[in-house]
Amino acid sequence: MTSSTMGFSLAEKLAIVQALDSVILADGNVHQGEINALSELMHRLDFDSNFIVQARNLPTNQGILVLKNMTEEKKLTITEILNQMAIADGFLHKKETTLILSIRDAMGIYNSMD
Repeated sequence: MTSSTMGFSLAEKLAIVQALDSVILADGNVHQGEINALSELMHRLDFDSNFIVQARNLPTNQGILVLKNMTEEKKLTITEILNQMAIADGFLHKKETTLILSIRDAMGIYNSMD
């Protein structure tokens, strides 16, 4: 995708940020690598730190529903972004893996993690 927002709507970006925030917090620690990766994504997806607060206030089931209704191409992009965030600290924690797999299942993506 070539645009800075990668073609995501406002609702989609909120749902993505909600999922990313969950992955960042999954292992109980926020690492500098995750902060750096999130800063990069803030630029790519065109959102700021206030957006993170809004995403945290979004009901989880609503965020999952938005993710589920996205195109397959967007779902694959989100999966890639979640995987990148999970390894941004240099270590893939089991809680992060479990969370990403549950998000993928909710979106209807059942193949193994890439």
